[in-house]
Amino acid sequence: MAGRGTRLRPHSITVPKPLVAVAGKPIVARLVEDLAKACPEPIDEIAFIIGDFGEQVEEDLKALAQSLGAKGSIYQQTEKLGTAHAILCAKESLQGPVIVAFADTLFQSNFKLNMEEDGLIWVKKVADPSAYGVVKLDQEGYVTDFVEKPSTFVSDLAIVGIYYFQSAENLEKELQYLVDNNIMDRGEYQLTNALENMKTKGLKFSTSRIDEWLDCGNKKAVVHANQRVLEIKEDAAQIASDLQQSNSVVIPPCFIGEGVVLENAVVGPHASIGKGSLIRNSIVQNSLIQENSQVEDAVLRDTMLGAYVKYKGQAQALSLGDYSEYSC
Repeated sequence: MAGRGTRLRPHSITVPKPLVAVAGKPIVARLVEDLAKACPEPIDEIAFIIGDFGEQVEEDLKALAQSLGAKGSIYQQTEKLGTAHAILCAKESLQGPVIVAFADTLFQSNFKLNMEEDGLIWVKKVADPSAYGVVKLDQEGYVTDFVEKPSTFVSDLAIVGIYYFQSAENLEKELQYLVDNNIMDRGEYQLTNALENMKTKGLKFSTSRIDEWLDCGNKKAVVHANQRVLEIKEDAAQIASDLQQSNSVVIPPCFIGEGVVLENAVVGPHASIGKGSLIRNSIVQNSLIQENSQVEDAVLRDTMLGAYVKYKGQAQALSLGDYSEYSC
Protein backbone atom coordinates (compact mmCIF):
# COMPACT_ATOMS: atom_id res chain seq x y z
CA MET A 1 0.00 0.00 0.00
CA ALA A 2 2.90 2.32 -0.77
CA GLY A 3 1.38 4.06 -3.81
CA ARG A 4 0.25 7.68 -3.91
CA GLY A 5 -3.35 6.82 -4.87
CA THR A 6 -3.44 9.54 -7.53
CA ARG A 7 -6.62 8.19 -9.16
CA LEU A 8 -8.54 8.74 -5.91
CA ARG A 9 -7.49 12.34 -5.36
CA PRO A 10 -8.45 14.57 -3.62
CA HIS A 11 -9.37 11.93 -1.01
CA SER A 12 -5.91 10.34 -1.00
CA ILE A 13 -4.08 13.64 -0.42
CA THR A 14 -4.74 13.70 3.33
CA VAL A 15 -5.51 9.98 3.90
CA PRO A 16 -3.68 7.04 2.25
CA LYS A 17 -6.08 5.34 -0.15
CA PRO A 18 -6.24 2.01 1.74
CA LEU A 19 -7.33 3.89 4.88
CA VAL A 20 -10.32 5.54 3.20
CA ALA A 21 -13.41 4.21 4.94
CA VAL A 22 -15.97 2.15 3.01
CA ALA A 23 -19.17 1.46 4.98
CA GLY A 24 -17.50 2.80 8.09
CA LYS A 25 -14.30 0.74 7.95
CA PRO A 26 -10.96 1.37 6.15
CA ILE A 27 -10.47 -0.54 2.89
CA VAL A 28 -7.34 -2.26 4.19
CA ALA A 29 -9.12 -3.35 7.39
CA ARG A 30 -11.87 -5.04 5.39
CA LEU A 31 -9.31 -6.75 3.15
CA VAL A 32 -7.22 -8.07 6.05
CA GLU A 33 -10.29 -9.32 7.93
CA ASP A 34 -11.58 -11.18 4.87
CA LEU A 35 -8.19 -12.81 4.30
CA ALA A 36 -8.01 -13.84 7.95
CA LYS A 37 -11.38 -15.59 7.60
CA ALA A 38 -10.06 -17.53 4.60
CA CYS A 39 -6.99 -18.82 6.48
CA PRO A 40 -7.31 -22.22 8.16
CA GLU A 41 -4.57 -21.25 10.64
CA PRO A 42 -4.11 -18.15 12.79
CA ILE A 43 -2.10 -15.30 11.25
CA ASP A 44 1.17 -14.64 13.09
CA GLU A 45 2.18 -11.37 11.46
CA ILE A 46 0.76 -8.73 9.15
CA ALA A 47 3.37 -6.63 7.37
CA PHE A 48 2.27 -3.34 5.81
CA ILE A 49 4.43 -1.90 3.02
CA ILE A 50 3.68 1.81 2.94
CA GLY A 51 4.96 5.17 1.83
CA ASP A 52 5.77 8.01 4.22
CA PHE A 53 2.29 8.16 5.73
CA GLY A 54 3.24 9.42 9.18
CA GLU A 55 3.48 7.94 12.66
CA GLN A 56 -0.26 7.90 13.39
CA VAL A 57 -1.00 5.80 10.29
CA GLU A 58 1.69 3.33 11.32
CA GLU A 59 0.20 3.00 14.80
CA ASP A 60 -3.30 2.51 13.34
CA LEU A 61 -2.04 -0.29 11.10
CA LYS A 62 -0.26 -2.03 13.98
CA ALA A 63 -3.49 -1.82 15.99
CA LEU A 64 -5.38 -3.41 13.09
CA ALA A 65 -2.97 -6.36 13.12
CA GLN A 66 -3.24 -6.69 16.89
CA SER A 67 -7.05 -6.78 16.65
CA LEU A 68 -6.63 -10.01 14.69
CA GLY A 69 -4.15 -11.48 17.16
CA ALA A 70 -1.13 -10.81 14.94
CA LYS A 71 2.06 -8.82 15.17
CA GLY A 72 2.00 -5.67 13.04
CA SER A 73 5.15 -4.73 11.10
CA ILE A 74 5.75 -1.60 9.07
CA TYR A 75 8.06 -1.29 6.05
CA GLN A 76 8.52 1.70 3.76
CA GLN A 77 9.05 1.67 0.03
CA THR A 78 10.93 4.91 -0.51
CA GLU A 79 11.36 4.45 -4.27
CA LYS A 80 8.48 3.53 -6.59
CA LEU A 81 10.18 0.63 -8.32
CA GLY A 82 7.30 -1.79 -8.83
CA THR A 83 5.42 -4.57 -7.10
CA ALA A 84 8.36 -6.99 -6.78
CA HIS A 85 10.51 -4.29 -5.19
CA ALA A 86 7.69 -3.31 -2.81
CA ILE A 87 7.26 -6.86 -1.52
CA LEU A 88 11.02 -7.25 -1.13
CA CYS A 89 11.01 -4.24 1.19
CA ALA A 90 9.37 -6.59 3.72
CA LYS A 91 11.94 -9.37 3.26
CA GLU A 92 12.47 -9.67 7.03
CA SER A 93 8.88 -10.92 7.25
CA LEU A 94 9.07 -13.29 4.26
CA GLN A 95 9.19 -16.53 6.20
CA GLY A 96 7.02 -19.64 5.91
CA PRO A 97 3.61 -19.51 4.20
CA VAL A 98 2.57 -16.01 3.17
CA ILE A 99 -0.29 -14.14 1.54
CA VAL A 100 0.57 -11.09 -0.57
CA ALA A 101 -2.27 -8.64 -1.21
CA PHE A 102 -2.56 -5.23 -2.82
CA ALA A 103 -4.57 -3.04 -0.50
CA ASP A 104 -6.98 -1.37 -2.92
CA THR A 105 -8.91 -4.61 -3.51
CA LEU A 106 -12.02 -5.91 -1.77
CA PHE A 107 -13.58 -9.25 -2.58
CA GLN A 108 -16.49 -11.52 -1.77
CA SER A 109 -15.90 -15.25 -1.52
CA ASN A 110 -16.55 -18.12 0.86
CA PHE A 111 -13.47 -20.23 0.06
CA LYS A 112 -10.92 -21.60 2.52
CA LEU A 113 -7.24 -21.36 1.66
CA ASN A 114 -5.56 -24.69 0.78
CA MET A 115 -2.13 -24.26 2.34
CA GLU A 116 -0.81 -27.46 0.71
CA GLU A 117 -0.59 -25.77 -2.70
CA ASP A 118 2.79 -24.40 -3.87
CA GLY A 119 1.05 -21.20 -4.74
CA LEU A 120 -2.41 -19.80 -5.24
CA ILE A 121 -3.57 -16.83 -7.29
CA TRP A 122 -6.94 -15.18 -6.74
CA VAL A 123 -8.73 -14.55 -10.04
CA LYS A 124 -12.06 -13.23 -11.33
CA LYS A 125 -13.68 -13.92 -14.67
CA VAL A 126 -14.03 -10.60 -16.53
CA ALA A 127 -15.75 -9.42 -19.69
CA ASP A 128 -12.78 -7.43 -21.02
CA PRO A 129 -9.47 -9.20 -20.25
CA SER A 130 -7.44 -6.64 -22.24
CA ALA A 131 -7.50 -4.28 -19.25
CA TYR A 132 -5.96 -6.78 -16.81
CA GLY A 133 -3.18 -9.22 -16.18
CA VAL A 134 -4.62 -12.69 -16.78
CA VAL A 135 -3.63 -16.32 -16.26
CA LYS A 136 -3.87 -19.21 -18.69
CA LEU A 137 -4.54 -22.68 -17.24
CA ASP A 138 -3.81 -26.25 -18.29
CA GLN A 139 -6.38 -29.07 -18.18
CA GLU A 140 -5.55 -29.78 -14.52
CA GLY A 141 -6.22 -26.17 -13.54
CA TYR A 142 -2.62 -25.08 -13.01
CA VAL A 143 -1.24 -21.83 -14.41
CA THR A 144 0.75 -22.16 -17.63
CA ASP A 145 1.13 -18.47 -18.53
CA PHE A 146 0.91 -15.01 -17.02
CA VAL A 147 -0.13 -12.45 -19.64
CA GLU A 148 -0.26 -8.71 -18.97
CA LYS A 149 -3.15 -6.86 -20.70
CA PRO A 150 -3.45 -9.22 -23.71
CA SER A 151 -4.35 -7.55 -27.01
CA THR A 152 -5.81 -10.84 -28.29
CA PHE A 153 -7.85 -13.26 -26.20
CA VAL A 154 -5.87 -15.82 -24.21
CA SER A 155 -7.93 -15.99 -21.01
CA ASP A 156 -10.70 -14.16 -19.19
CA LEU A 157 -9.36 -14.94 -15.68
CA ALA A 158 -8.04 -11.63 -14.34
CA ILE A 159 -5.50 -11.51 -11.51
CA VAL A 160 -7.09 -9.53 -8.69
CA GLY A 161 -3.92 -8.81 -6.73
CA ILE A 162 -3.99 -11.47 -3.96
CA TYR A 163 -1.50 -14.36 -3.88
CA TYR A 164 -0.53 -17.24 -1.59
CA PHE A 165 2.94 -18.79 -1.43
CA GLN A 166 3.69 -21.89 0.61
CA SER A 167 7.33 -20.77 0.89
CA ALA A 168 8.01 -17.08 1.36
CA GLU A 169 11.71 -17.94 1.14
CA ASN A 170 11.25 -19.08 -2.49
CA LEU A 171 9.42 -15.86 -3.25
CA GLU A 172 12.11 -13.70 -1.65
CA LYS A 173 14.82 -15.51 -3.62
CA GLU A 174 13.13 -14.77 -6.95
CA LEU A 175 12.39 -11.16 -6.03
CA GLN A 176 16.00 -10.62 -5.04
CA TYR A 177 17.15 -12.19 -8.30
CA LEU A 178 15.18 -9.60 -10.29
CA VAL A 179 16.68 -6.72 -8.34
CA ASP A 180 20.24 -8.08 -8.34
CA ASN A 181 20.13 -8.60 -12.12
CA ASN A 182 18.18 -5.41 -12.85
CA ILE A 183 15.41 -7.33 -14.62
CA MET A 184 12.72 -4.71 -15.15
CA ASP A 185 9.54 -4.42 -17.19
CA ARG A 186 8.21 -0.97 -18.09
CA GLY A 187 10.83 0.54 -15.78
CA GLU A 188 9.80 -1.45 -12.69
CA TYR A 189 10.46 -4.78 -11.00
CA GLN A 190 7.32 -6.84 -11.60
CA LEU A 191 5.93 -9.62 -9.42
CA THR A 192 4.74 -11.51 -12.51
CA ASN A 193 8.36 -11.97 -13.61
CA ALA A 194 9.15 -13.64 -10.29
CA LEU A 195 6.08 -15.86 -10.70
CA GLU A 196 7.26 -16.92 -14.14
CA ASN A 197 10.68 -17.87 -12.76
CA MET A 198 9.10 -19.89 -9.94
CA LYS A 199 6.85 -21.70 -12.41
CA THR A 200 9.79 -22.47 -14.70
CA LYS A 201 11.57 -24.08 -11.74
CA GLY A 202 8.68 -26.47 -11.20
CA LEU A 203 6.39 -24.73 -8.70
CA LYS A 204 2.72 -25.16 -9.47
CA PHE A 205 0.23 -22.33 -9.11
CA SER A 206 -3.49 -23.01 -8.93
CA THR A 207 -6.25 -20.41 -8.85
CA SER A 208 -9.04 -19.48 -6.50
CA ARG A 209 -11.99 -17.78 -8.13
CA ILE A 210 -13.73 -15.08 -6.14
CA ASP A 211 -17.42 -14.31 -6.45
CA GLU A 212 -17.04 -10.56 -6.63
CA TRP A 213 -14.08 -8.22 -7.05
CA LEU A 214 -14.36 -4.63 -5.87
CA ASP A 215 -11.54 -2.42 -7.08
CA CYS A 216 -11.20 0.79 -5.04
CA GLY A 217 -8.95 2.68 -7.42
CA ASN A 218 -11.01 5.81 -8.09
CA LYS A 219 -14.03 7.70 -6.80
CA LYS A 220 -16.58 5.90 -8.98
CA ALA A 221 -15.17 2.52 -7.99
CA VAL A 222 -15.18 3.37 -4.27
CA VAL A 223 -18.80 4.54 -4.41
CA HIS A 224 -19.73 1.26 -6.13
CA ALA A 225 -17.70 -0.72 -3.59
CA ASN A 226 -19.55 1.03 -0.76
CA GLN A 227 -22.86 0.05 -2.35
CA ARG A 228 -21.90 -3.61 -2.71
CA VAL A 229 -20.28 -3.87 0.73
CA LEU A 230 -23.48 -2.57 2.31
CA GLU A 231 -25.41 -5.23 0.41
CA ILE A 232 -23.19 -8.28 0.93
CA LYS A 233 -21.22 -7.81 4.17
CA GLU A 234 -23.19 -8.74 7.26
CA ASP A 235 -21.33 -6.31 9.52
CA ALA A 236 -21.51 -3.32 7.17
CA ALA A 237 -25.09 -2.01 7.29
CA GLN A 238 -25.22 -0.61 10.82
CA ILE A 239 -26.92 2.37 12.42
CA ALA A 240 -25.40 3.75 15.60
CA SER A 241 -27.69 3.65 18.63
CA ASP A 242 -27.17 7.34 19.36
CA LEU A 243 -28.45 8.54 15.97
CA GLN A 244 -30.40 11.79 16.39
CA GLN A 245 -33.07 12.27 13.76
CA SER A 246 -36.00 14.59 13.36
CA ASN A 247 -38.45 14.40 10.47
CA SER A 248 -35.97 12.12 8.71
CA VAL A 249 -35.91 8.71 7.05
CA VAL A 250 -33.11 6.16 6.69
CA ILE A 251 -33.62 3.75 3.78
CA PRO A 252 -31.47 0.62 4.19
CA PRO A 253 -28.89 -0.59 3.57
CA CYS A 254 -26.88 2.20 5.18
CA PHE A 255 -24.02 2.75 7.57
CA ILE A 256 -24.62 5.54 10.08
CA GLY A 257 -21.74 6.29 12.46
CA GLU A 258 -21.85 7.49 16.06
CA GLY A 259 -23.08 11.00 16.82
CA VAL A 260 -24.75 11.57 13.43
CA VAL A 261 -27.60 14.10 13.30
CA LEU A 262 -30.31 14.00 10.62
CA GLU A 263 -32.74 16.90 10.29
CA ASN A 264 -35.40 16.91 7.56
CA ALA A 265 -33.32 14.39 5.67
CA VAL A 266 -33.65 11.28 3.55
CA VAL A 267 -30.56 9.07 3.75
CA GLY A 268 -30.15 5.93 1.66
CA PRO A 269 -30.24 3.51 0.20
CA HIS A 270 -26.50 2.73 -0.05
CA ALA A 271 -25.30 5.70 1.99
CA SER A 272 -22.45 5.70 4.51
CA ILE A 273 -22.35 8.63 6.92
CA GLY A 274 -19.27 8.98 9.14
CA LYS A 275 -19.41 9.73 12.84
CA GLY A 276 -20.26 13.23 14.00
CA SER A 277 -21.75 14.33 10.66
CA LEU A 278 -24.84 16.46 10.13
CA ILE A 279 -27.32 16.07 7.25
CA ARG A 280 -29.95 18.83 7.14
CA ASN A 281 -32.70 19.52 4.60
CA SER A 282 -31.06 17.09 2.20
CA ILE A 283 -31.29 13.79 0.35
CA VAL A 284 -28.19 11.57 0.31
CA GLN A 285 -28.23 8.36 -1.73
CA ASN A 286 -25.51 5.95 -2.95
CA SER A 287 -22.82 8.11 -1.40
CA LEU A 288 -20.00 8.17 1.16
CA ILE A 289 -19.64 11.02 3.62
CA GLN A 290 -16.74 10.74 6.05
CA GLU A 291 -16.65 11.89 9.66
CA ASN A 292 -17.55 15.33 11.01
CA SER A 293 -18.97 16.68 7.75
CA GLN A 294 -22.04 18.85 7.17
CA VAL A 295 -24.47 18.70 4.26
CA GLU A 296 -27.32 21.19 3.97
CA ASP A 297 -29.98 21.97 1.34
CA ALA A 298 -28.57 19.42 -1.08
CA VAL A 299 -29.50 16.37 -3.12
CA LEU A 300 -26.44 14.16 -3.39
CA ARG A 301 -26.14 10.94 -5.37
CA ASP A 302 -23.02 9.00 -6.41
CA THR A 303 -21.03 11.34 -4.18
CA MET A 304 -17.88 11.02 -2.08
CA LEU A 305 -17.16 13.65 0.57
CA GLY A 306 -14.13 13.60 2.83
CA ALA A 307 -13.93 14.42 6.54
CA TYR A 308 -14.72 17.89 7.93
CA VAL A 309 -16.40 18.94 4.68
CA LYS A 310 -19.08 21.64 4.64
CA TYR A 311 -21.39 21.52 1.64
CA LYS A 312 -24.48 23.60 1.07
CA GLY A 313 -26.00 23.65 -2.34
CA GLN A 314 -27.75 21.88 -5.13
CA ALA A 315 -28.24 18.44 -6.64
CA GLN A 316 -24.87 17.06 -7.71
CA ALA A 317 -22.61 14.04 -7.94
CA LEU A 318 -19.57 15.33 -6.07
CA SER A 319 -16.05 14.42 -5.05
CA LEU A 320 -14.71 16.73 -2.34
CA GLY A 321 -11.64 16.04 -0.22
CA ASP A 322 -11.13 16.61 3.51
CA TYR A 323 -11.73 20.10 4.95
CA SER A 324 -13.39 21.40 1.78
CA GLU A 325 -16.15 24.04 1.95
CA TYR A 326 -18.63 24.75 -0.81
CA SER A 327 -21.82 26.78 -0.85
CA CYS A 328 -24.05 27.83 -3.72
